[in-house]
Amino acid sequence: MTGEKILGIEGGGTKTAWALVSDGAIIEFGKLPPSNLRLTPPDQIAKIFRVLPREVDRVGVFLAGCATEEDRAALLKLARAVWPKARIVAGSDRDSGMAACLRDRDGIAVNAGTGSSVTGRSGRRIEKAGGWGHILGDAGGAYFVSIRALRSILREYDLRRGEREFAAKILHALGLNNFDELVRWAQTADKMEIASLAPVVFEAARKSDEAARQIIAAGVSALVDFTTAVSMRLQLEAPEVRLMGGLFENQKFYGVAFATALSEKIPDAKVALSDTPPEVGAAWLAAEEELLIAKTEKQTEIAELVASTEEANPKSASLDRLTAREIVELFVTEEKSVEEGLRESADELARAIEMSASTIANGGRMFYVGAGTSGRLGVLDAAEIPPTFGASSDLFQGIIAGGAPALRRSIEGAEDDARAGMLAMDERGVKRADLVIGISASGRAPFVMGALGRAREIGAQTILLTCNPLVAAGVLAAPKLGEGGSPATPRSVAEGGSPVSKSPSAAGTRSTSSGPAAAASTQDYDLVINLAVGPEIVAGSTRLKAGTATKVALNIISTGAMARLGRVRGNLMIDLQPTNKKLRERAVGLVAQLAKCNRESARSRLERADWNLRTALSLE
Repeated sequence: MTGEKILGIEGGGTKTAWALVSDGAIIEFGKLPPSNLRLTPPDQIAKIFRVLPREVDRVGVFLAGCATEEDRAALLKLARAVWPKARIVAGSDRDSGMAACLRDRDGIAVNAGTGSSVTGRSGRRIEKAGGWGHILGDAGGAYFVSIRALRSILREYDLRRGEREFAAKILHALGLNNFDELVRWAQTADKMEIASLAPVVFEAARKSDEAARQIIAAGVSALVDFTTAVSMRLQLEAPEVRLMGGLFENQKFYGVAFATALSEKIPDAKVALSDTPPEVGAAWLAAEEELLIAKTEKQTEIAELVASTEEANPKSASLDRLTAREIVELFVTEEKSVEEGLRESADELARAIEMSASTIANGGRMFYVGAGTSGRLGVLDAAEIPPTFGASSDLFQGIIAGGAPALRRSIEGAEDDARAGMLAMDERGVKRADLVIGISASGRAPFVMGALGRAREIGAQTILLTCNPLVAAGVLAAPKLGEGGSPATPRSVAEGGSPVSKSPSAAGTRSTSSGPAAAASTQDYDLVINLAVGPEIVAGSTRLKAGTATKVALNIISTGAMARLGRVRGNLMIDLQPTNKKLRERAVGLVAQLAKCNRESARSRLERADWNLRTALSLE
C-alpha cells in the first residue's frame, strides 16, 4: 500500500463523511451532505462524489440503503463514473461501521445516528437487527427519539393542555410559533430534519423532563433488546460491543445508559465507544483489510499572522468594568469606523453595483455565500429583494454554510469544509452568466473559498467581501486549496486510536497543490471589497462592526443594482409586493402620489390591476 492514495466514504442520513489516506496517515478529510442510496437521488450522489479527491488509487464507498447486490452494482456504477482508474469496493454503511468498530474481530457494532442498527459477527457468520429505515424501524436513533417527542407533546396538549415547557423548546429550535405551524412543518419535513430535534429531547431529559426521559429510555431499551438478540444468535457470551453514531458520540449519557441496561442482560459484555470513524473503516475495506494507519507525532504548528478581525481592541479593554451608559457611548463611538470603512470602499462598492446590474441585465443571477453571521446577512438581503423590488425569488440567492438550520443556530464546523462550498455551487446550478459574492469577515472561511473557487472554475464572476485588510492587501493570503479544492487539515490516527486533528492555522501541514477550484490569492477574484472597520469591541465577534458594515454593503450593492435597472421611480418602490395590510396601504399611497389622484381612485386602480403597481399606474 506504500504510496497509494485510498479514499474511504461513508454516507448516511445525516452526512457523507470521507477520509483520504496515504502511507499510514489521513491526509485529508471532511463531511458533505447526506447520501442514502435509497433516499438520495443518483444525480445528487454523483455531485457529492465529484467534489471529492479524484486522483486516488483505491476507493471504498459504503452508503446507507445499499442492501442488495443490485444496490451494490448501482453504487459501483456511480463511483466508477467518477474514479474510472481506481480499484473500488462498495457496500452498506453497516459494513464500514463494522470495519471501524471491530476491524476483523468478532463482536457487535451498535449504531445510533439518524437511524439505528445492530450488526454482529462470529467468524464468518453475520447477524443483524434493526436498520429497517425510519418508517418501519430505526428504533433508538435520532429520528425515533424526535418523532416520539413530537407525538408526545401533541398528545399531552390534546389530553391535558399540558407540556408547555418542552413544547416551547421544540418550537424555539424550529423557529415556529404554534402547534399548527409545527404540524405543517412535520408534514413536509424529511427524515433528517425531524432527527435534528434529538439534541432538544436529550437536553430536556438532562433537566429531568419526565416525557423526554421516557423517550430516551425507550430508545435505550430497543437497542439493548436488539443487541441481546444478536448476541444470543451468535452465541457470544461476553461480546465486545462497540458504539458508534452521532447519538452515542454527542450524547455521552446515552452510551452510559445503554451499557448499564445491557449489563443486566449480558453481564460480561465489554461496551466501549468506537474510536475510529466509519470513513476510515471504509478505507480499510478498500485496502483489502491490510491498511495500517500508524500513529504519528503531532507536528509543530506554524504561526500565522492574526487576522485584524481577531485582534483585541484597546478601546474596549475594560469592557467588563464599564457602566451601561459607558458601554453605549463606546459602541456609538466605534460605529464611526463602520462609516469610514464603507467610505474608503466607495469605488469598489460602485463597481460591485455595476457588475451586479450588468449580470442581471444579461440574464444572470446573484449569489451571496457566507458562513455564520456573514451567511445570515447574505440570506437576509436576498430574501428582501422579491417583496421590495418585485423580482423573482431566484434572482438573488443566499447560501449559508450548514444550510437552513444555520440561520437559527451555530452549526459546528460548517464553515470549515471547502468542498461543501464547491458542492453548493453545483447544487444551485451556478452558470457563467452569474455573479457570486463571497462574504467572509476574515477573508478565509474555507466554505466561502471553496464556493468562490468553484464559481471561478465554472466561469462566473466573483467578488470577495471581507473586513480583513491583510487579505485584501495580499499580506495574508486566502487559504490555498488542495487537489480538488479542499483546504482540509490532515490528521493521523492510530489503528484503533482516536483522531488527532490539527488547528486550522497549521498552514504548513496543508496540501499546497492548487486544484481546478483553488482560491489562493485575491488576484483570482474579479473584485475585492475590504471594509476596514478595525478590531471588534468584543475581540473576534464579527457580528458587531464587521456585521454592520457587511449589512450596509449588501444593501448598497443590491439596492444600487436594482435602481440602475429601473426598479425604482425616483426613490419609490414601484415594484413593491403588497402582501399585507401595511404594504397595501403603502401601495395605495404610492399610486396616489405618482398618478396624482386621490386614495380612493388609487385603491380602485390597484384592485383592477390585481395589486400590481406598474399595471395600476398605466390605468386611467
